[in-house]
Amino acid sequence: MLFLARRVAATTATLLAVAVVLFAASEVLPGDAAASSLGLDATAEDVVARRLELGLDRPWPVRFLDWLAGAVRFDLGTSVMSGEPVTEIVAEPLGATGLLVGITAAVTVPLAMLIGLVSGLRRGGRADRALSAVSVVAVSIPQFVTAGLLVLVFADLVPILPAISLPPLGGTPLDKPDILVLPVVALTLFGAAWAGRIVRAAVIDADGLPHVEAARLAGLPERTVVWRHLLPATVPPCAHAFAWLLSGLFGGTAVVEIVFNYPGLSQTLVAAVRNHDTAVLEGVGLLLAAIIIVSFVLADLLVLLADPRLRVAAR
Repeated sequence: MLFLARRVAATTATLLAVAVVLFAASEVLPGDAAASSLGLDATAEDVVARRLELGLDRPWPVRFLDWLAGAVRFDLGTSVMSGEPVTEIVAEPLGATGLLVGITAAVTVPLAMLIGLVSGLRRGGRADRALSAVSVVAVSIPQFVTAGLLVLVFADLVPILPAISLPPLGGTPLDKPDILVLPVVALTLFGAAWAGRIVRAAVIDADGLPHVEAARLAGLPERTVVWRHLLPATVPPCAHAFAWLLSGLFGGTAVVEIVFNYPGLSQTLVAAVRNHDTAVLEGVGLLLAAIIIVSFVLADLLVLLADPRLRVAAR
């Protein structure tokens, strides 16, 4: 319980720091939200009136405290451009990005574990060298290049998948699942290669632990040694690696979403930056930060469950 209380306190402090940075950064962005919402034909008097209407004449610490109080109640403010609540604006794009990240993670995590196990248990062998070479290449190629190559091959040369990942009008990406294939593959190639290298290192370290060697000397089948003794020892480094992977997926989908014109958070963010819609920028940033921080907290809890020694130390 003490560990959980410390983690909750640290999470709250981190989110507060993120909120301060987001709000301060939005204040120094070039342009003016009031002028952007009125258009090019607005007069100086119109801009002043709009600033008063939006409350932009107040000191930024006062506006920050108002925004923070609303965020605690899950009210992220109102869009300067459309007048709609930020939560309503980002709900659908966040769901689309979350779907893309969720499917990618469901494919990437087992694939990375398989790559890491095969490479780690057969280190120095042909399979290890081949997987290592492929992983290095996959990590070295920028994701926008990978996405472009996938479009060239599977949407142009061999047209079996759509190049544009637009769902049906009024529908969701699940209504047309084939539009998810290329974005998921583009994200998985990098994620599985990166995480697979970390899993490989964790497997090699765990393979040399005394209790794993003792299990082999006791004559236990290799499958039992791997599943009951070796894999549990890889949980701490792998859990945090996959938490980093999840945060990277939420942050890295922007390039892939733009390449495939996928209706996720990237388009919402680009429009918010273009229109100086600070409420949307702050809301999306805080939501993403909360998701990433929670993923690391869950990874810490998983590590505690997997290692009794850490549970004792955390008391």
